[in-house]
Formats: sequence, structure tokens, C-alpha cells
Amino acid sequence: MTTIERFQTIAEAARSGRARDVHVLGGGTLLMRQLNYAPQSVARILVVEDPSMREVTSAGNRIRIGAGVTFAAIASTPDLAFLAPAARAIGGPAIRNMATVGGNLFAPSPYGDFTTALLAAGADVVMADGRTEALETFLAARGTVMRGLVAAVTVPRLTTGEFRFRKVTRVKPKGISVMSIAAHLPKTGTRFGEVRIAFGAMGPRPLRARAAEAALRGAASDLAGVQAALRVTCEGLEPEDDALASAWYRREVAAVHLGRLLIEGQGA
Repeated sequence: MTTIERFQTIAEAARSGRARDVHVLGGGTLLMRQLNYAPQSVARILVVEDPSMREVTSAGNRIRIGAGVTFAAIASTPDLAFLAPAARAIGGPAIRNMATVGGNLFAPSPYGDFTTALLAAGADVVMADGRTEALETFLAARGTVMRGLVAAVTVPRLTTGEFRFRKVTRVKPKGISVMSIAAHLPKTGTRFGEVRIAFGAMGPRPLRARAAEAALRGAASDLAGVQAALRVTCEGLEPEDDALASAWYRREVAAVHLGRLLIEGQGA
């Protein structure tokens, strides 16, 4: 039997236990499906009414996004304009009005497009007890280590000009991802700086394309300059077969879509 418990603050909810069968109800777009099809896997649902989980606030040179913030809210927040394309790529209006940032952190592949964008942006995860860790570290241990409840994520302030997102899907415009790609592409003049590139649906969780990142640093930001990165696009990625696409297909098209994203707006 599934029990539902309500808490006024996330601190109170965090003290209630860390068992694997504890789930926090956000928008319910993933959890309710799990409850319907595998109710035995959901023993406890926590409903947290803490208003801080639904707030977007400034924190120095970073922006804090509560775990309960919806994608509709993100898409309409000026400070998060660089993440708006990724937020709008999540389902249709009804889903975006319900689905939350915190829930997306746990979305299995091929879902989790917004988490892919957060990974490229250099996000950190803030736990209920105040601990903070890099999103990449959090994802690497997702499902294997119990850390507690997620309170928020923080992201640096980026501009829409240096951050790009692309979702590849067979059903337009809001189908499930064959892959998603996000990239933070700072430049010095006409050359790339310390770039970050992340892929979704190219492994069991969103993954950094570190080989491509290394090849881009200092490279010219034109078609010729990105060729070395495109040749190593799939190094370190772990695409899998599913109903949408085979691992082979994903490997074949990954560099094509990354190339389009990298030279976006340059006539290619």
C-alpha cells in the first residue's frame, strides 16, 4: 500500500527518512505513471508544501531554481531565458504546467532533456540539508546512492547567445528524444573558450561529450574549426537501443546534429 505524507518544509520531509521507496510528488508526470503501472515500487509519497521549492531567486552570480519550479515558469522567467528553449521542449503546455525541475533530474533515458541543458550549463544540485554538489556527480550516482531530498539547482548566469539547445525527435514538435544536445559556447573573439557540451538519450543518463569539448577549446568557431570535435563526438557516450532508435543510428547522426548546433546562425 502507498502512503501519502504532507510536510510544510523540505527540512521536515528530509528528516522523515531516505528509503529507496520514498518519492516526492512534484508535477506527477513521471511518478503517477510509475504508481499506476508498478504501485509496489512506491511505498511512500511525500507532498512538500515549502514555497521555496517553487521560487527562482538570485544567489550571487548564480540563479537558484527550486526543485518544484515548473517548465512553464522557467520559460517565462527573464533571468532564465537561455534555458527557455529546453523548457519549451518538454511535452506540451499541460505537461510544462505540471512537470518540475526536480522530477526531471530523475527522468530515465530517453527523457531528461532539461537535465541535459542543466549539465551543459554547469548546474549544481542543492540538497535539503544545504549540501551542494555538481550535477555531473549527482547523475553519476543517481539510483545507487541515497543522498536525501533535492531542494533546488543553481546555474550560472548565461546569455542566450552563448548557450544552445537542440532536441532531435521523430515526432514533431514534442516527441520523445532520439537525442538532445546542449552546449555552453563562450568565445574569445572568433575562437571557442571553455566549452561544455552535454547529450541526452546517448547513455543511461545525460553525459558530457568531453572529447568534443577538448577539441573545441581554442578552435575557430566556423565549419572548419569544429571538424576535429565532430570526429570525436561519440567518444565517452553510451547510446542504447530502444523503441525510438538503435545505438548505431544515434552514433551515426550525433556528429551531424552537433555540427548544426555549433555553427547555428552561420549560414550552414
